[in-house]
Amino acid sequence: MASKPKQLLAELTHPGPHEVLRGNLALVGLPGVVFTPRAGLGLPAVAFGHGWLQPPDRYRGLLRHLASWGIVAAAPATQRGPLPSHRLLAADLLTTLDVVTTVRLGPDGISVDPAKLGLAGHSTGGGSAVLAAAQEAQSKRIKAVATITAAQTLPPATESAKAITVPGLHLAADGDLVAPAVAHAEAIVGAWGGDDVQLRFLGKASHLGVTEGKHWSQLIMHGKPHRGTQQLTRALFTAFFLTHLTGTDKYRPLLEADVKRAPIERAEEPAH
Repeated sequence: MASKPKQLLAELTHPGPHEVLRGNLALVGLPGVVFTPRAGLGLPAVAFGHGWLQPPDRYRGLLRHLASWGIVAAAPATQRGPLPSHRLLAADLLTTLDVVTTVRLGPDGISVDPAKLGLAGHSTGGGSAVLAAAQEAQSKRIKAVATITAAQTLPPATESAKAITVPGLHLAADGDLVAPAVAHAEAIVGAWGGDDVQLRFLGKASHLGVTEGKHWSQLIMHGKPHRGTQQLTRALFTAFFLTHLTGTDKYRPLLEADVKRAPIERAEEPAH
């Protein structure tokens, strides 16, 4: 039993069993990308918020990975300028979920279950995911929120986090010089309104570790893509969303265990 979390991590590090299709959200009026399994009805879906200045293509491996495990993953390509509106990106994340739940996706009519929706994001996109989840706190439409090197926003993500009661997973980078964990991810976790929230510190990781490929923003921001960070994020996000959006308990042991280079720094467990 002791090796089970390690086995689950190894399993989720690899692509899942589904063939993946890529689509363009612009076809329905919103710039961005969507990755889906080739087939499936009543699927879970996650809208992903990009980081400051980052195009969604820098997360294509993460989005494709989620889709390979049966999760529709979409990322709007809005608010990419140097002075983005975090509030409008949050609204676009919710619009993205509206799109994937109302439009038939793929040639075989893939569909999303509106009761299986999550939000995720990197950097200020993670902060915007928190803003979006807070907006839907009363409707209870959002079932889970995950971030990687989340950054504060305007309005503050820490204030919005107080209204969120759904499960949260927040990954911080121990080498983040752009959004140091204490003032950003750790503060968001500390303000979380629910009792099922977790903070993990990723070893050997920087603010841009989860991104993929080269981009001019690396000239003005500390950090660069890091394969280990990408693999851990893919596995932990997949375990988190499969657990909280589909109801399976298979991957829960991974979420409850320390992982090499991703120990649990803080965890609040739900009351039973």
